Amino acid sequence: MPYIDGFVIAVPTANRQKFIDHATAIDPVFVELGAIRVIECWEEDVPDGTLTDFRRAVQATPDESIAFSWIEWPDKATRDAAMQKMMSPDNTDPRMDPTRNPMPFDGKRMIFGGFVPVVTLP
Repeated sequence: MPYIDGFVIAVPTANRQKFIDHATAIDPVFVELGAIRVIECWEEDVPDGTLTDFRRAVQATPDESIAFSWIEWPDKATRDAAMQKMMSPDNTDPRMDPTRNPMPFDGKRMIFGGFVPVVTLP
């Protein structure tokens, strides 16, 4: 059964290209470790909600934009094995080195989670 990791991130709008560059460097690692696909999206139509919304969820400031991303895995076991390998202290992949490829956003405000699809249409 497919498994999805989803992310919502507040990114300084001035760092749009840095975000794209960071994703371009990191995302192939997910694919090499078994991900089916990785999607990175930049806000275009993200309205303010009445009670909550994407911006409030990540405490975005007026000078930040919302990035919405997901990774599709063939199953949770593949995802778990990939994450274990990526987070291992033995991982020497330079793409994962934050000194070489720093996150262009505040990772503490990123929201993320793993999901099991319940409805899938073509």
